[in-house]
Amino acid sequence: MQLHDVWFVLIAVLWIGYFFLEGFDFGVGILTKLLARNRPERRVLINTIGPVWDGNEVWLLTAGGATFAAFPEWYATLFSGFYLPLLVILVCLIVRGVAFEYRAKRPEERWQRNWETAIFWTSLIPAFLWGVAFANIVRGVKIDRNLEYVGGVGDLLNPFALLGGLVTLTLFTFHGTVFTALKTVGDIRERARRLARWVGLLTAALALLFLVRAQIDQGDGKSLIALIVAVAALVVALVANQAGREGWAFALSGVTVVAAVAMLFLTLFPNVMPSTLDADWSLTVSNASSSPYTLKIMTWCAGIATPLVLLYQGWTYWVFRKRIGTQHIADAAGATH
Repeated sequence: MQLHDVWFVLIAVLWIGYFFLEGFDFGVGILTKLLARNRPERRVLINTIGPVWDGNEVWLLTAGGATFAAFPEWYATLFSGFYLPLLVILVCLIVRGVAFEYRAKRPEERWQRNWETAIFWTSLIPAFLWGVAFANIVRGVKIDRNLEYVGGVGDLLNPFALLGGLVTLTLFTFHGTVFTALKTVGDIRERARRLARWVGLLTAALALLFLVRAQIDQGDGKSLIALIVAVAALVVALVANQAGREGWAFALSGVTVVAAVAMLFLTLFPNVMPSTLDADWSLTVSNASSSPYTLKIMTWCAGIATPLVLLYQGWTYWVFRKRIGTQHIADAAGATH
C-alpha cells in the first residue's frame, strides 16, 4: 500500500469520526423542535451536547485540512464544484456555534426562542446537505479533461443525491435520539425512546434503498460486507432501544454510521471523485495526491498528534458522562413555554 492509499484511508476515518460524533449532536439539535415540549426540556437537550459539540467539529476541520494537504486536486475540484452547498454548510456551522454561545446571554423568551430556532435549522440543513454532497461524490460528477468540475448546482440535486440527503438527515436524527435517551432521565428519556423507534424504521427503509443502489452501481465484496453490517446494526439498535438498553442502542447506531460511511468510501476507491463525462478524467488517489515527501511528513505529524487528540476528547466525554433531566435546570419549576 502506497502513502496516497494510506491517506485515503485516514481521510475516510476522519469523515467517519466526524459523522459519528457530529451526527448525534446534529440529531439533538433537530430534537429541540421534534422532542422538547418547553424551555427546560430544550435546555436539557442542548446541555447534553454543550460540552462536546465544538470538539466534534474538530474532526471536520482535520478532514478538510488533510484533504487539502494530501489530495490538493480533490480539494480544489470539490470545493469549487460544490461551492454553494459547502458555503451553506459553513454558514450554518458558524451560526450554530454562535447560537449555542449566545442563547443564554439574555433571559428574554424571544431572544432564547430565536436562538433555539437557529440551532434547529442549522442542525437540520447540514445534516441533509452532507448526504447530498457525499452521494454526488460517490455517484460521480461532471469533471472534464482538466480535472475541473463543469456542472452546475442543479446537477448536484439529482434523485440519488436527494435520497442521500434524506438518509443522513434521518440517520443523524435517529443517532441523536438514542443519544438523548442515553443521556437523560425522566419523561424526556421515555419519549426519546418512543421517537427513536419510528425514526429508526424510516431510516432503515431509506438507508437500505440508498445503500443497495450504491452497491449495485459501484460496489464490490468489501462494500457489500459494510452494507450488511450497517443494516444489521441498525436493526439491532432498534431492538436494543425497544428493550431499554440505551447504551447498546447508541453504540449500534454509531456502528451503522461507521459502516455506512465506510461503504461509501469503499465504493469510491481508488477514485476520489469519479467523472460522469469520461472515466479517464476521474480524480484518483494517484493523480490527485501530493508528492510522496509531503505525504511522508504528514504521516509523521498525524502519528504524533492524533493519539493526543483522541485522549483529550475521550477524557471530555468521560467527565461529562452523567445523565441530566429537567430537575437539574434551575428555573424548570416555573417554566412552561
